[in-house]
Amino acid sequence: MQSVAAGLLGEASFTGGRATAALGLALHYFIAISMSVAYYLVSRRWPVLWQRPVACGAAYGLLLYGIMNYVVLPLSAAGPRSNDPLWIVLSIAVHAFLIGVPIALFARRAAGSHAFQALSA
Repeated sequence: MQSVAAGLLGEASFTGGRATAALGLALHYFIAISMSVAYYLVSRRWPVLWQRPVACGAAYGLLLYGIMNYVVLPLSAAGPRSNDPLWIVLSIAVHAFLIGVPIALFARRAAGSHAFQALSA
């Protein structure tokens, strides 16, 4: 989690012990929840996002990978990202299938709820 906090604190995050690990954990969950809420809100306007959760979720995961690696990380204090081809391939797969698809599946589940239908009306 200290590597997540490094986005704000740079190398100092690795000497901060539990405090910077807790900051990293809080940042991690804030980012994940923000990504999920964004998808949910857009899916209320574009039903295809919850109607085709695997395809749209994987595409969203790829978009998130791109934003995190080519916008957020270069603007952060985290330092250079890995250039290891295996790491890059695994990171892309994780973003597509373990982040994007579950977000889309939860949006699909929310679409079936009465609360979602009332909000969409």
